[in-house]
Amino acid sequence: MNHRIRRLLHRALVALLFAASAVSAHAEPSTRLKVGLVLGGGGARGAAHIGVLELLDELHVPVDCVAGTSMGALVAGAFAAGVSPSTMRAELAKADWTDMFIDNPDYTEMAYRNKEMSRRFLPGSETGVGANGVHYQGGVVTGEKIKLFINQLVRADLGEPNIEHLPLPLSVIATDIGTGQRVVFRDGSLTRAMRASMSVPGLLAPVDYRGHKLVDGGLVDNLPVDEARSRCQPDVVIAVNVGSPLLKPEEVGSMLTVSTQMVNILTEQNVTRSLSHLKPTDIYIKPDLEGITASDFQKNVETADRGRQAAENVRERLQLLSLDAAQYRRWRDNLEMTRLPAPKVDDIEIAGLKIVSPVALTRHINQRTGELIATEQLNNDLLRAYGDGYYQSIDYEMLSVHERDVLRILPIEKPWGPDYLRFGLHLESTYSHGSTYGLRAGYHRTWMNSRGGEFLATGDIGSTEGLTLDYYQPFDERQRFFVETQAGKHRTETNIFQDDKKVAQYSVTESRVALLAGANIGLLGQIQAGWEDQWHHTERDIGLPWMPMVDTRYGGWRTTVDLDQLDRLYNPTRGWSTRVGYFDSDKAGYSRVDAEMQAAGSLRDFVLKGRLKYIGSPRGTLPYYDAGSLGGFLNLSGFAQGQIVGDDIRYAGLQAERIIGRLPLGLRGDMRLGFALEAGKAGVRYTETQRDGWLNSAAIYIGGETPMGMLYLGFGRSSSGSSNLYLFIGTP
Repeated sequence: MNHRIRRLLHRALVALLFAASAVSAHAEPSTRLKVGLVLGGGGARGAAHIGVLELLDELHVPVDCVAGTSMGALVAGAFAAGVSPSTMRAELAKADWTDMFIDNPDYTEMAYRNKEMSRRFLPGSETGVGANGVHYQGGVVTGEKIKLFINQLVRADLGEPNIEHLPLPLSVIATDIGTGQRVVFRDGSLTRAMRASMSVPGLLAPVDYRGHKLVDGGLVDNLPVDEARSRCQPDVVIAVNVGSPLLKPEEVGSMLTVSTQMVNILTEQNVTRSLSHLKPTDIYIKPDLEGITASDFQKNVETADRGRQAAENVRERLQLLSLDAAQYRRWRDNLEMTRLPAPKVDDIEIAGLKIVSPVALTRHINQRTGELIATEQLNNDLLRAYGDGYYQSIDYEMLSVHERDVLRILPIEKPWGPDYLRFGLHLESTYSHGSTYGLRAGYHRTWMNSRGGEFLATGDIGSTEGLTLDYYQPFDERQRFFVETQAGKHRTETNIFQDDKKVAQYSVTESRVALLAGANIGLLGQIQAGWEDQWHHTERDIGLPWMPMVDTRYGGWRTTVDLDQLDRLYNPTRGWSTRVGYFDSDKAGYSRVDAEMQAAGSLRDFVLKGRLKYIGSPRGTLPYYDAGSLGGFLNLSGFAQGQIVGDDIRYAGLQAERIIGRLPLGLRGDMRLGFALEAGKAGVRYTETQRDGWLNSAAIYIGGETPMGMLYLGFGRSSSGSSNLYLFIGTP
């Protein structure tokens, strides 16, 4: 008997058992009171609902319908789909909620091109631009990981659960942000309704579903008592209120707290209306959640325990609704009867793509036809595909089409793409040697053809001024091999130091044109090789004629290997990276090697990082206008940026950091207190010519990754007596 016939027989058996259970339920004594359960919204405080459900299960209290909002909708939807309270508690405890509110996968899983955009520009600055004007994404978080978590919680991998087919009548409340109307889901996709109800305005992007743009239902009905009454006409309503109290006036001072207070006011107003509709026979449960905020997901175990305690306080009233063990077992069996065995995937479909090639997505999918669906692997594959940067979300559903089990991948391309404006900033100030600053803007066109051609124009103003043009063209749809053309011109101000004093300032203008071919090495990194032409022009602005003025042009072969397995862009906690570049010019008479390695590891809140760097010339000697340098924060921090210029540059640094704080939900990063020990040497020196041998430096700093890039305040000092105080914010 093949797998498909077994599944058909299983479904028929489920239908017969479901009918038998319905008859059994109707055969229960007519004196049983009908119960409606209402689970309110409250963010992380909604974990208290699980504790309430645990006691209801222990007391054998059946439920005839359930209505939920926001986090209450998550718990209510899982309960109606047959997920036990103990399973919910375990799944919520296992989940990394801080990571769940960050859409992108781990940095190691992101595509190389997307990493490049993150290095050059602030990730949150991506703005869509097109014929219809400028467009923005709908929230800090699009909710990719949250939706995949919901899928896994209710076992959507066994087939998308529809609300109207659940054994327990369910209502999910959301708000149409366009009209302000209350939207109630009594049918349709369970997982999309749950996700829509959780869309906190400004944090989670709205969900477009059935012609509505949906956000958190708490704005209009955070405790849907009336919906439960109309859903199943219960004799008793059990209402669980986990809403957040209003902030005190002295706590409202920032834009974030003002927005939070506005939402809380709207929520409390509609909750007050709902409470006025409770009857004396209804049971109202309000857990004591003092000290637990709507974002304290890491406290879900404690929150669930407090919910159970609140239910214990009305235990005697709940016991009046109990069934005997046999009757309750029939009710519970009916609730859990939707489970089917994991299907084998007969076909895989990609639906909805208009611009992106389906092959660019399927290259990440490891699920094979003829094999059982591997849910955890599928989730990881979809996140990896999301890391390409082309999609607002990627979902999936299991369908039965002509007696075949079809895995349908549902990518939604960014509605604000495929062309973008991107921005970056850079501000570095030192106590003794002034400041540098820069603003960066980029115009990025993606998917210019079926193989994913991209054009990027980047302009810089400030201490560095210039323009860079880049065209990237993959050869194949899987984007393994590519050709890239680059052209750019930049002018920078370079300070010349001797004996810790600034003795001159030069303007250095560099122009580069390159034609490169390369290969993407999976998600590990990239290798490139090709020809590059360079033009260098220097002029002395002020000070001593320390260096000769130059106007020269030459070409040579360039090769670059860039491998990156660090878990974060700026402030890694684990992983490694290495970058090696080689340029050789017969005309100029020299070659140049740039090599850098980093590694990081952590134990709880302590992070240890190491870095090695080398810049030198295997052939000839590096000219001063294309030389390496030491000096600047975490590049011999006791010296000014670029204070030591020369050939045969060597550097080693070791950093020990302690994480002292983490950013709010939706923002990746943390704040750290760190200490660094550094050593460096220039074999050939064009500045600070008296400083031969190894130089040392130590630094202490505080800072971390923010939505504006890296932010830190640091102090560095060398045993030679030089020191510097640093303030930095932005992108490198």
